[in-house]
Amino acid sequence: MNEEQRLASQQVNTKSTSTAEKDYSKYFQSVYAAPSLKDAKRRGKEEVQYHKDFKIDEKFRGMGTGRKFLIRTYGCQMNEHDTEVMAGIFIQLGYEPTEDVKEANVILMNTCAIRENAENRVFGELGHLKPLKRENPDLLIGVCGCMSQEEAVVKKILKTYDQVDMIFGTHNIHRLPEILNEAYLSKEMVVEVWSKEGDIIENLPKVRKGHTKAWVNIMYGCDKFCTYCIVPYTRGKERSRLPEDIIQEVRSLAAQGYKEITLLGQNVNAYGKDFENRNYRLGDLMDELRLIDIPRIRFTTSHPRDFDDHLIEVLAKKGNLVEHIHLPVQSGSSDMLKIMARKYTRESYLELVKKIRKVMPDVALTTDIIVGFPNETEEQFEETLSLYKEVGFEMAYTYVYSPREGTPAAKMKDNVPLEVKKDRLQRLNKVVNEYCAEALKKYDGQIVEVLVEGESKKNPEVLAGYTRKNKLVNFVAPKEVIGELVKVKITDAKTWSLQGEFIEVVSSQEVKA
Repeated sequence: MNEEQRLASQQVNTKSTSTAEKDYSKYFQSVYAAPSLKDAKRRGKEEVQYHKDFKIDEKFRGMGTGRKFLIRTYGCQMNEHDTEVMAGIFIQLGYEPTEDVKEANVILMNTCAIRENAENRVFGELGHLKPLKRENPDLLIGVCGCMSQEEAVVKKILKTYDQVDMIFGTHNIHRLPEILNEAYLSKEMVVEVWSKEGDIIENLPKVRKGHTKAWVNIMYGCDKFCTYCIVPYTRGKERSRLPEDIIQEVRSLAAQGYKEITLLGQNVNAYGKDFENRNYRLGDLMDELRLIDIPRIRFTTSHPRDFDDHLIEVLAKKGNLVEHIHLPVQSGSSDMLKIMARKYTRESYLELVKKIRKVMPDVALTTDIIVGFPNETEEQFEETLSLYKEVGFEMAYTYVYSPREGTPAAKMKDNVPLEVKKDRLQRLNKVVNEYCAEALKKYDGQIVEVLVEGESKKNPEVLAGYTRKNKLVNFVAPKEVIGELVKVKITDAKTWSLQGEFIEVVSSQEVKA
């Protein structure tokens, strides 16, 4: 941010509600100040800036000496990974992590905007932090992530939550040192949210959770503009990291002993579509990554529109490419899919599933489904149920539609009564539970490979991990096997998880095979 932009942002950095409301209109004009959905929707020819060598300015080092930070994360894997990056920056600044709000000198809320419930949780938590701010005026409270990219959210915080010291968005996480410094120096609210198409910042520090599984961003943003979704506005346009940088990161993780990586993107299989000087897509990247000595590679979240034949061919080679695909369908009705602007039909989705199953007959397919979208009829909902059964999904994330301000769907009449939405969700979940239990029943008596993640949440004497097809397995074994691939014989199949008996650790030769 240059001096002119910094001064513009300071124009409404204020704790005074009346001043914030008065100044917000002129502050809102700058893309370097408050978010603008209009600006965020633009998809121009602006070249993506690729910054190869992120460095923290020496003048900020030591800023966190004697101070502690806490980050609360809401939402998707991308948010989780953003938190890992921010934690890495905090550590480089000299801060120490804490889970105790009373110990923290900085508290960040890394937020999700995809559902109304997630936003309400954040606002509720901000309310709970207000007494803590009164007790400790030096405490810095920040709101970042996708909610910060919404106009209505920033207005609401400026008007109601004067305990917040800083607001920043998804495009300027790398500027955390500058934002913290300004928050310390100013008694006014620091707001820096960029409504832009997006850049790529390489070599950001990360504090990863554990040493077994790791997230790897391969692309950012989304250009699909489904009518219900705020993500294209909060995350910018689709932009891909260079394959050589991704491959180097995965090789580094393999050398550090990680057993599984998940490739991340809001629309991960659109990877490479934005490259101008090379014909290189997700299938090409996966084909190279499968040669790296790491046991498991996954990716999420994919869009049916971009699931091409080459990717299917590469996934069929298996090896370290797991036979689990999360393929969100959202609805089984072509009419609903059209209103949602998904740009595929029920028939084309089923044809894609047929292609995948032809070369990967043992694939586990999971999905996302929304019920109660505006104008959804009972017959259209029944189409969703029938599609679910025809595909035979092994699990689904199911949601009741809730409008997101700024999206086209929010302007539609939300004409499906809440009681009807709830009834449809209940009926859908009954089918989901039946098919999940049926899929797990097939494992009874089988020996499966499990990546052990740690102790079970319900019982510390029991260990838990996941199969290649992402099935949760609980079993008793020595704690020394945490982080290892092991063989487990399944003794009981429940609705959502498996129980088994530990057999042995998988040998390195078996892993490579």
